[in-house]
Amino acid sequence: MPAYAFFKKQFMPLSEAKISILTHAFHYGTACFDGIRGNWNGEQQQLYLFRINDHYERLLNGCRLLKIKLPYSVAELSQITIQLIEKSGYREDVYIRPLAYKSSEAIGVRLHDLEDDFLAIATTLPPYLDTEKGTRCGTSSWRRIDDTMIPARGKITGTYVNSALAKTEAWENGFDEAILLTHDGHVSEGSGENIFLVLGGKLVTPPTSDNILMGITRDTVMKIAKKELGIDTEQRSIDRSELYIAEECFLTGTAAHISQVIEIDHRPVGNGKTGKITAELQKIYFEIIQGKNPKHIHWCTPVYVKQVATQHSQSQQ
Repeated sequence: MPAYAFFKKQFMPLSEAKISILTHAFHYGTACFDGIRGNWNGEQQQLYLFRINDHYERLLNGCRLLKIKLPYSVAELSQITIQLIEKSGYREDVYIRPLAYKSSEAIGVRLHDLEDDFLAIATTLPPYLDTEKGTRCGTSSWRRIDDTMIPARGKITGTYVNSALAKTEAWENGFDEAILLTHDGHVSEGSGENIFLVLGGKLVTPPTSDNILMGITRDTVMKIAKKELGIDTEQRSIDRSELYIAEECFLTGTAAHISQVIEIDHRPVGNGKTGKITAELQKIYFEIIQGKNPKHIHWCTPVYVKQVATQHSQSQQ
């Protein structure tokens, strides 16, 4: 089956969804996006969308920052996404990219007097970071943008030039990923992930005031660490040198899941292998997103509802 997109208020083959080269968002980065994971459960023959409503609430908050007005509620956006997956018929892990943007074909730097629109695509996405071997990070020379420059709490497209500069610098220096610092030298986040350290057996992560994205995976980790492992998370500013003395370190994100960091600036993290707490969190997290943990099933939205209902009916006969 061909991949589909939701574009110009209708579903169409992805190959036919095109924007004009005059589109305002293309020239000025006046758009915000999100990333949603669909996780395939082969045993149940079901695809689960993880925390989809939370993702769309964050997208709509980003729209407020950019003065984008969409004619859809969170529930309507979620339903559009479910229909998009159903039409494409995926039976594997998928990545959904919704995007709200200034769609006017107009030249000129502004947010006012422009048309707004929404699109969504679904595709497959290979592992963003290597959760088998672990991730080697380098501290970037590029500083994380400040909230008074471009609000980091929104996934604004233009913001990601900052991330792209840091990511490529890290790659060219032989690392897998970058760690960005704030303007005053505190640890902020990776180029596309939040960061956690294990210090003294406790989780520590930067606060929102250090220009981080309000990560949904980050929030998930803090909740399951407390509920499942009895571990609290301290949200505070982190000095760069603390990266070098941490017992464990991992990155979190919709694309990255929970990815262990085994080296930072050519220094091994802990013993240079996946730490105990990181491994426990990974195991619990992957069970949850695949719909295998009943205690957290409320975070998972099934796509193929009718199919599951049919299978259940047949099993009762």
